[in-house]
Amino acid sequence: MRAPVSPALPVESFNPASGLGNPHLQTLWGPLWRTKPVVEHQRERLWLDDGDFLDLDWHGAPSAYQPLVLLLHGLTGSSGSHYIVGQQCALAAQGWASVALNWRGCSGEPNLLARSYHSGASEDLAAAVAHLRARFPLAPLYAVGYSLGGNVLLKYLGESGSASGLQGAVAVSVPFRLDQCADRIGLGFSKVYQAHFMREMVAYVKNKQRQFTHDAKQEGLATLAKLGTLKSLSKMRTFWEFDDRVTAPLNGYLNVDDYYRRASSRYFLGTIDTPTLIIQSTDDPFVFKHSIPEASELSPCTELELHARGGHVGFVEGSLRTPRYYLERRIPQWLASLKHESA
Repeated sequence: MRAPVSPALPVESFNPASGLGNPHLQTLWGPLWRTKPVVEHQRERLWLDDGDFLDLDWHGAPSAYQPLVLLLHGLTGSSGSHYIVGQQCALAAQGWASVALNWRGCSGEPNLLARSYHSGASEDLAAAVAHLRARFPLAPLYAVGYSLGGNVLLKYLGESGSASGLQGAVAVSVPFRLDQCADRIGLGFSKVYQAHFMREMVAYVKNKQRQFTHDAKQEGLATLAKLGTLKSLSKMRTFWEFDDRVTAPLNGYLNVDDYYRRASSRYFLGTIDTPTLIIQSTDDPFVFKHSIPEASELSPCTELELHARGGHVGFVEGSLRTPRYYLERRIPQWLASLKHESA
């Protein structure tokens, strides 16, 4: 086992921007009101053993010995999500190259197989890590995952143990227990998020069906047809329904309970053997407070940074006039502290 993570470099506590103390305002600020940084991407297509692909969007100039950071977006996101491009800018300012992984079908083009991306797709992350390690075997390699991406990352770290291929990892706003989070997002104002995600996820299936029809992929169309008509899929309202009717059967799970149990990262935390920082808020409108792991569940090399406020992938500080983004300050700083310790 690795030695426990040493105390991180001193960092200011997170204080929400004036007027943005509400968790929903924290959550919605980025996607609705942030002026998104403009980032130039160089796209690379990674072909997978099953014949499908992942698109990788590079920013900065990777080199043999310089740090490289792999970024993992959340549900219905992409390499163009505000928190991804913002982090890529922050890393570039530190002189680090980064590459944003688009999960299957999330790069603006439907993937080739009926299977989808999902919260337990650690085999796709493993393929991306192996690819980057082969290209840059001597470069320090780190990974940062947000929401769904954070869940996949923690699951992968627990599964791979000391063979993760990563020198460090950060997971943000993690849905540690998928079943409990599916319940939480169906309560109160969070139903607004649930409705948005449902529309986007059904559209993901519709786009794939349209592409399969165009390409005359009869086997794929037959698989999608087993899910039910598009009209019936459009009537689904909850994550429980969608994951039982769509996610589980498309990805080899028996049912929604099997999927939630096997894909929830909380069950993998104790075997993580890579220095890992988890940044979470107790007011996350997607995650119950009791879904956040206890200290006894964490491996010795995992640090849980728990804030009272911050929403879901929010953590907006500063002011409404001049907002700043804590994650884009904290994450590069923490990763740099790891590199400094290993030097």
